[in-house]
Amino acid sequence: MPMDPLVSRARALWQELAAAPGASFGTPGRPTVLVAPDSALAPPSWVGVVAVGDAALITAPTDRAANSVRSALTGLTTAALTDPVTVARLLPVADTLGPAVLGYLAPDALRPVGRTAASTTCLSPEHASLRALLAEAGPSDAGESGLADVTSPVFVVRDGTEVLAAAGYEHWTRGTAHLCVLTAPDARGRGLARQVAHAATAHALAAGLLPQWRARPPASRRVARALGYREAGRQLSVRPA
Repeated sequence: MPMDPLVSRARALWQELAAAPGASFGTPGRPTVLVAPDSALAPPSWVGVVAVGDAALITAPTDRAANSVRSALTGLTTAALTDPVTVARLLPVADTLGPAVLGYLAPDALRPVGRTAASTTCLSPEHASLRALLAEAGPSDAGESGLADVTSPVFVVRDGTEVLAAAGYEHWTRGTAHLCVLTAPDARGRGLARQVAHAATAHALAAGLLPQWRARPPASRRVARALGYREAGRQLSVRPA
């Protein structure tokens, strides 16, 4: 049976990010575990777990960590591999990041936003009003959004000179557009994130890129689903104890 095109493209992305020769996804119950100290699946010296479809790829910083992961996690379902409670029960864990859900959008799947109360305009990533939005949102929300790392034009809704919501994307390898969205705290719940994210996603699709949406907060996942993103994977990072 042919593999789903979105799953195939997403796996190719994460295989390259694993930074290990011959990286590939395993089979259900048997994840691929590789020693890859330069892996981008997790922060340096952490174990990175990425599940896409029904299979997972895991990178570890050392042989010892990889052997520990193989011994403890082989046989788990793909869903369990990205469950921090399950993983912490089986491995000595000092800290975890995630899980984050990975959503992808097919070229013909972008859904319209309907009527909007304000127009969407475009700014450069270095614009001062975007720095003001990041400061207003605070370090946690700003960091979660990834907006400071965008390399595309930034699509915004403004009230005068103030940016209420902004979205752009960071160019990743394998023709991937990693979406970054942020709404000012006082402007949330008005559909602005969906409006600007639609514009950024449409821009990525027009460039022939694969839009990727990585989300932990439920509100972010709801916006992605409303636009047509399909949740095809999950990511978990683990710092060994």
